Amino acid sequence: MSNARTARFSRRGLLAAGGALGLGAVLTACGDDDAKDGGSDAKGAGDAKSGPWSFEDDRGTTVKLDKVPTKIVAFTGVAAALYDYGVEVKGVFGPTKTTDGKADVQAGDMDVSKLTIFGNKFDSFNVEQYAAFGPEVLISTTFDEAGSLWYVPEASKDKIAKLAPSVAVSVYDLQLPQPLQRMAELAESLGADMKAAKVVEAKKKFEAAAERLRKAAKARPEIRVLAGSAAPDVFYVSGSNFSIDLEYFKALGVNIVEPPEDAKKSTGGWFETLSWENVDKYPADVIIMDDRASTIQPADISEATWKKLPAVKAGQVIPRSPEPILSYDKCTPLLDNLAEAIEKAKKVG
Repeated sequence: MSNARTARFSRRGLLAAGGALGLGAVLTACGDDDAKDGGSDAKGAGDAKSGPWSFEDDRGTTVKLDKVPTKIVAFTGVAAALYDYGVEVKGVFGPTKTTDGKADVQAGDMDVSKLTIFGNKFDSFNVEQYAAFGPEVLISTTFDEAGSLWYVPEASKDKIAKLAPSVAVSVYDLQLPQPLQRMAELAESLGADMKAAKVVEAKKKFEAAAERLRKAAKARPEIRVLAGSAAPDVFYVSGSNFSIDLEYFKALGVNIVEPPEDAKKSTGGWFETLSWENVDKYPADVIIMDDRASTIQPADISEATWKKLPAVKAGQVIPRSPEPILSYDKCTPLLDNLAEAIEKAKKVG
């Protein structure tokens, strides 16, 4: 990978803390790029509000439409979050299907066989198919101060922008509850019933999980948690800066392994890049590993240095979602799983 491409990824925040998202997405094709037939029957929330619609996003941009949009196109993870609130998105872009045609982890509970996919991997977006779909609004997250739309290719962003207004939800340098709240507000504007029992209960469970993690971290401050991500030639160690999950974990008291700032400088402060020979640089008791399809999963890591890590030998490795699906339902397990890992961990690092 060229230095120029790596630098561009860093500037746009593409290397989400916890893994080489941009790098991994380029190295690993995550399925078929071809878009399905868009059709003309895309629907929004079943009980969508009538009348004019407006929403001020995290760029300070207010999108105004004559009616609540029903032909919504969204980044896959955003669509999955909206789905949990009852807002159906038929058009998506981003990791949706794995190479075997199954749902990507970022697709959540959506039936991916029914989705129109405009691009299934990084830098892939079928603009012509998108135009034919007739989008009313495009929704994505943003990982930088500039408000760059996640997974909207740099080369075609201007063409895409002309076809429909866009909404951005920031996941940059915040703690998890903030973007969760913003996504809930967006869902409500699109017709979601935020007083529905399922939604209310999901939020309560999230709050309970957060308290559980706080208590676990307070009871066992000696347990060091390392956030890692695996690529063929290198291993990435994320610091808590910028990432909505790690910043929140740290605020709850979790002892996150923090690479020094100078070691993260080349990636814009997101993470440190290690050779596999040096994967043991930081002692850790629990390792939380990037679960995205663009990265190598723990079961598939063959490096001897990895297998010798105390946390690995002790079976104290759990998944991490650097790009959480921003619904309370999907974020609760992230907190519970980490809390359980800390509660049960042996001190090995």
